[in-house]
Amino acid sequence: MGFWIIVAALAIGVGAVLALVLMRGRVGDAPPAAYDLQVYRDQLKEIDRDTARGVIAPEDAERLRAEISRKVLAADAQLRQGGESGGQPRGAGLVMAGVIVAVIAGGGVLIYDRVGAPGYQDLPMAARIAASEAARAARLDQAAAEDRFGPGETGVPEGTSEEYLKLIEQLRKTVAERPEDQQGLRFLVRSEAALGNLAAARKAQQQLIAVKGAETTAADHALLADLMINASGGYVSSEAEAALRAALERDAREPSSRFYLGLYMMQVDRPDAAFRLWEALLNESTPEAPWVPTIRAQIEDLAARAGVRYTLPPEAGARGPSAADIAAAEDMDPEAQQEMIRGMVAGLAERLATQGGTEQDWARLINAYGVLGEKDEAQEIWVEAQVVFAAEPERLEVVRAAAARAGVAE
Repeated sequence: MGFWIIVAALAIGVGAVLALVLMRGRVGDAPPAAYDLQVYRDQLKEIDRDTARGVIAPEDAERLRAEISRKVLAADAQLRQGGESGGQPRGAGLVMAGVIVAVIAGGGVLIYDRVGAPGYQDLPMAARIAASEAARAARLDQAAAEDRFGPGETGVPEGTSEEYLKLIEQLRKTVAERPEDQQGLRFLVRSEAALGNLAAARKAQQQLIAVKGAETTAADHALLADLMINASGGYVSSEAEAALRAALERDAREPSSRFYLGLYMMQVDRPDAAFRLWEALLNESTPEAPWVPTIRAQIEDLAARAGVRYTLPPEAGARGPSAADIAAAEDMDPEAQQEMIRGMVAGLAERLATQGGTEQDWARLINAYGVLGEKDEAQEIWVEAQVVFAAEPERLEVVRAAAARAGVAE
């Protein structure tokens, strides 16, 4: 109600000022013709001064005086005829004043009715936060979210061989017989996900986390949250939120969890929190990160909803080691070089475990372990790759070649 009182007062005030000017026929204390007369008289004096200084020739001065004198006579006649009102008809002034007030007030109401939200209640910050908390409390659990929003039965991916399906079925039986086999559970998670059985993959990942107990990592919980959210068609359930927060408790910079937590904040109407998460993540991410296109497509609208002035930075090209980095690496002693390689290998292994990758990435990781002399790790990655690419023999051959070079291929 307060909004309408303020708008009405402004419309009436502006309309009254314009109406007063129209009814008076002048803006200041004198009619318009009086101001014209003063200007013309000043021009005559200026002509006399310019003539005395020799700036204007006498014949030109005489012609200008005659022209301005005619204007003086016309303005004087207008002043005598119009009087104090300046010749403005009172009736016409009243009509125009009424039209202006109607246009300002009525037009404002019409525009607000079309582009505004008439009847919509005020939403102070406290009420919006309370509504967000209510939305969080009413979030669906994972099973309900999958039933309502999940993809349902997707069928076996095209091109999947019967041998691969038999292998997966055997893996399921093995895991059922040995429910605490962490390696088998990891394979089962990836296999079910590759077949599109996201709900089954999610359950296997939950079982793996339960088996690992206190040894679970941020990557474990991040993968669980990723499977949950994809199994429910992008809906972040209450359980998925808990998994995201568990991942961030272990690693506050875990990228996929920060991305999905921002998505969750959008879904519970907290664009301010979502913007803070996504802006920081975008600034820290490489252009190749899978969440970057989604963030770039939505963050400006998100900033507007959060009441933040934000300009999307230009898209950077792919990042890679500079010539200076390569030169610096060549100058390192063998121990420092080994430490740098181990850091790169750990980062690649983490990315493959949480986000997956191409066959070249898997081959690169096996090669790196072979160079480091860590054949057990290379063997483990090769076994896992055979499950991941079992339905794609051409891609598996790329990884097999790397395994052969590392001496771990069967």
